[in-house]
Amino acid sequence: MLYDLIIVGAGPAGLTASIYASYHKLNHLVIGDIIGGTPLEAALIKNWPGTEAISGVELMKNFVRHAEGLGGKIAQGRVVSLKKGKDYFEVGTDREVYQAKTLLVAMGTRRRKMNIPGEDKFLGKGVSYCATCDAIFFKNKVAAIIGGSDSAAAAANLLAEHASKVYIIYRNSELRCQPAYLEQVKKNPKITVIYNTNVLEVHGGKKVESVFLDRPFEESQLLKTDGVFVEIGAMPSTDLLNEIGVALNPQGYVAVDEWGKTNVSGVYAAGDITTNTMGFNQIVAAAADGATAVNAIYRHLKEIKK
Repeated sequence: MLYDLIIVGAGPAGLTASIYASYHKLNHLVIGDIIGGTPLEAALIKNWPGTEAISGVELMKNFVRHAEGLGGKIAQGRVVSLKKGKDYFEVGTDREVYQAKTLLVAMGTRRRKMNIPGEDKFLGKGVSYCATCDAIFFKNKVAAIIGGSDSAAAAANLLAEHASKVYIIYRNSELRCQPAYLEQVKKNPKITVIYNTNVLEVHGGKKVESVFLDRPFEESQLLKTDGVFVEIGAMPSTDLLNEIGVALNPQGYVAVDEWGKTNVSGVYAAGDITTNTMGFNQIVAAAADGATAVNAIYRHLKEIKK
């Protein structure tokens, strides 16, 4: 089957795109490795318009229910290849190969790693990239968070609900999170911020026991902790786009115009991987991006018919 549109990515941008594709009567398919995307890691979302508070899992269930309710088809699978034919695109997954007239890429971002000794060794044994997933295991334990942005502050506030002590270790002199997050961090007696400091190594036996700092904290470079949460941002998942010649900016984000159009005819991009939302990883922005891109794709397909 030749689809009108294949959407690669099943997060907020991709699922919103599916909703609008259904309204435009486009025969389309959404492909995603993780249905729901990054918001699934959020314990509580308080900035989705019209909803005061909702868990990430529940919100994305609503997205999926809405998309499928309008007739959108969602296929779970990991995309392993992208190819460009004469008048179609081919998307290969670890399960099947699909073809479409147009392509919307919305693969989001993946977590940055520290790339320090012990990080890989203790993955799942105290090293984590998801506070929402693992905070519950730190009841009455000590946790260390590496980073100083929104995600680091949010992780600290969440972990403080379970842990006996939470350290935020940040390389700069001030946290760069939203004021609301910062206020919570400062008010919580369980949270201590260690400024102007880097983590050089993760130590332990069968599990994480401590981290080694590049400067002393309370007269020691060895900080005892039961876990390390890496919250140093994310990088766009754009590796496969080289195969079809999609242009990226120097930071690796997809270069798009205001409609999500890339340099390759028939290929559009939406969400966290684009220059439109670079550095502003918000569900509402990704969803708007997906809707906008599908509007442009609809017009493109009408031109092709003519």
